[in-house]
Amino acid sequence: MTRKRLILVALLAAFALAGCNTVKGFGQDVKKAGSELEEAAERAKN
Repeated sequence: MTRKRLILVALLAAFALAGCNTVKGFGQDVKKAGSELEEAAERAKN
């Protein structure tokens, strides 16, 4: 992984975690991201 990509991933993770004030909020964010990923996979499959 290139250094720029690693920095980008770290920044995105930091912003995502900063947006979650509670563990429950983090769980909801992960659930939503998983749902969106699943939908994208279904669209790509069809």
